[in-house]
Amino acid sequence: MSMKLYVGNLSFETSGDNLRQHFEQAGTVETATVVEDRDTGHSRGFGFVEMSSKEEGEAAIAQFNGNDLNGRNLTVNVAKPRESRNGGRSY
Repeated sequence: MSMKLYVGNLSFETSGDNLRQHFEQAGTVETATVVEDRDTGHSRGFGFVEMSSKEEGEAAIAQFNGNDLNGRNLTVNVAKPRESRNGGRSY
């Protein structure tokens, strides 16, 4: 079973391909995406990497959390499920 990781504190120059190449050092990467601003298309400074197994995900956390990528110390942990949104309004 795969494991999805949150990767924070990314350099704004980091691309999904950079992220994939970096995390492949810890195992098989299913997907690697950098979240971009909807309006500008610029990186929002975080992304997600899906490793092919729980063991590889845990290895990636141990290997990369707090370590440097493009001049920034990464924050890597298990991604939390996305909370449902109600369109921004509370009544």
